Amino acid sequence: MTNPLLIPELREMIERSDTLSLKEFCEDLHPKLIAELISGLKPREIWSILSVNNNHLRAEIYSNIDEDLQIELISSLRRDEIVSLLSDMPPDDRVDLIKKLPETILESVLPAMAQAEREDIRRLISYKEGTAGAAMTSDYATLPLHLTASQAIEHLRKVAPDKETIYYAYVVDDNRKLLGFVSLKDIILAPRHARVEDIMHRDIIYARVNDDQEEAAQKIQKYDLLALPIIDSNNTLVGIITHDDAFDIITQEHTEDMEKFMAIGGSHEAGAYLKTSTLIHFKNRAYWIVGLAALGLVSGIVIHTYENLLTSFLILALYMPMVADTGGNTGSQSATVIVRALALGEIRTRDILKVLFKEFKISLLLALILSMLSWIKVMFLSSGSDIPAGYSLGRIAFTIAVALGLQVITATLIGAFLPLAASKLKLDPAVVASPALTTIVDITGLLLYFFTARFLLGI
Repeated sequence: MTNPLLIPELREMIERSDTLSLKEFCEDLHPKLIAELISGLKPREIWSILSVNNNHLRAEIYSNIDEDLQIELISSLRRDEIVSLLSDMPPDDRVDLIKKLPETILESVLPAMAQAEREDIRRLISYKEGTAGAAMTSDYATLPLHLTASQAIEHLRKVAPDKETIYYAYVVDDNRKLLGFVSLKDIILAPRHARVEDIMHRDIIYARVNDDQEEAAQKIQKYDLLALPIIDSNNTLVGIITHDDAFDIITQEHTEDMEKFMAIGGSHEAGAYLKTSTLIHFKNRAYWIVGLAALGLVSGIVIHTYENLLTSFLILALYMPMVADTGGNTGSQSATVIVRALALGEIRTRDILKVLFKEFKISLLLALILSMLSWIKVMFLSSGSDIPAGYSLGRIAFTIAVALGLQVITATLIGAFLPLAASKLKLDPAVVASPALTTIVDITGLLLYFFTARFLLGI
């Protein structure tokens, strides 16, 4: 949200070296808003604004700047400025940025950073993308068992400026094994001489470094946590995922599911539409669409096979789109519900029979209502149509209604089955469900339509 009216004002302050006004500007607004307002400036102009602030605020504003502009800005800085900026950034934001920086900058900057920061970067960057380890921050507060409540408060007061959150403090032993946690509220309300060991919570909700980041985020959402501790295979505390990062993860995963559900490939990065080139958008969409279009030729073969039937009963051709659309809609509804339930952990692949039986009962009710409506529709709209000798409009309407009902039932069951089968085969349910669903439902729907017509009309 660049403000064109503000840009000249800011440039005038920079030219006058009015550091006091620039500092007040940054201190009066939220860092996220400042990042948006200054995004229309040149990199060195942005740095002129950032550099007048204290290290913490400068890093916070920079962390909220658009990723491409972050890289452009950091590429324009001197080595010592880059080192200073990276050192002040939150560990998780710093690692995300470092993964995208040019190799030449990294080779110059990393040796100049403190050893502890280099080790932290090396460790965080080693975790596989999409895991809890890759999403966590190493910026958390810990407490030893022996401290009293008053000593714990003093300890947290000292470490607070360097920690992302102190609302939860994690209790660890000498080997940093996670033993429990205490909230800031627990410590404040406890008697001054109460030991951390006596007031800590031992029933810990946690995730492991190799767990999927979406599962970790869902735990934060499910248990209403402000942060989730992340441990390694030795039960050693290595980081935390905070609630704001969990929200970003859920947004990213939702974006990914939605795009996959609509047969769109690529990285599925949230907020990347305008930054992605036309050619990349084309590639992300073309493969599935072309493949499904080729598979859709089967529908044409089915129609061609029953060409004589359609010639004799032109009325059947008029209602083919209605049957196909109804099947597609009910199948998509079923697939959407099941994919969402799988993503939230409400159902598992072992529940496939329960799910299919429930969807069958739902589809049966839908089929009864929709078949009745379709019969009325045919009787009303085609009352003056030419009907082949020996047949009545009521009989043909009944045939179309039965075909539509069968299409609703089969489409619903297919929509439920595909994502469950994909999950069982360790495939992404969202990828398999929607793109394949439409084509499969079209083919099965046409076959059902013509089989029903031949059987009930005795053709």
